[in-house]
Amino acid sequence: MDTESTTVRLEAWSKGDFDLLRAVNAPELTAYLGGPETEEQLAARQSRYEALSADADRPGGMFRIVLLPEGTAAGSIGFWETSWEGEPAYETGWTVLPGFQGRGVATAATRAVVERARAEGRFRHLHAFPSTDNGSSNAVCRKAGFTLLGERDFEYPPGRPMRCNDWRLDLAGVANAPATPPGP
Repeated sequence: MDTESTTVRLEAWSKGDFDLLRAVNAPELTAYLGGPETEEQLAARQSRYEALSADADRPGGMFRIVLLPEGTAAGSIGFWETSWEGEPAYETGWTVLPGFQGRGVATAATRAVVERARAEGRFRHLHAFPSTDNGSSNAVCRKAGFTLLGERDFEYPPGRPMRCNDWRLDLAGVANAPATPPGP
């Protein structure tokens, strides 16, 4: 499949997506995120995803990635409010099921999330923090137009240190512009 012509639709996360959440919880898909979660942790994540998608007053959303024209669920993606270096921002993350990897699905979905975050208009920047070892997710960031700001240390999940790349996309359309206009 031509990765430049991959078309996806983002659909709000719902109660019916718990099986998809289980599917993206596979060891090979969570290797850079501390490994699979327990059933209890998945149930809590499902509740958070549903809440994020159901509350119009809350920044962001979680989505099922649907491959078109087939209408097949190919993974998940979302964006949510975070604070980065003292400034409010969005953060994004995604997972694509193995049968759909290498086809441009993650990049197409990330571009769609960028447009949703831009349309929401609450924050200036969208960040992604893939592990420095996750070549595929770092490539998605590059292809989707993010700028690499450098490496950072994180704890994810809590108690597990990891080294990540800090990728940032300026939702105002000007890469690496200051968050506030310069003074007189």
